[in-house]
Amino acid sequence: MTDTLPASLDADLRALLADVLGLAPTRVAAFTAQTPLFGALPELDSMAVAGLFTALEDSFGFILEEDEIDGDLLETYGALLAFVARKQGRG
Repeated sequence: MTDTLPASLDADLRALLADVLGLAPTRVAAFTAQTPLFGALPELDSMAVAGLFTALEDSFGFILEEDEIDGDLLETYGALLAFVARKQGRG
């Protein structure tokens, strides 16, 4: 999953998820590319999604366009990481 992406991006995204969702860092550290997010994490409800999107924009310096938001974006940790990498021109 992270072999082609900077380790710092993966670490930064994990830290952001732990902070925004109030998850234990050890729990987030165990996420794999296939770890399901929306619908599987009770902490990631519809209200938390808005906060997460704002935090992603603020932390990673991009604007999330309305047409980029779909069910696939938060389907798995790997999908979210790949999206952030693409938005930063790293993937």
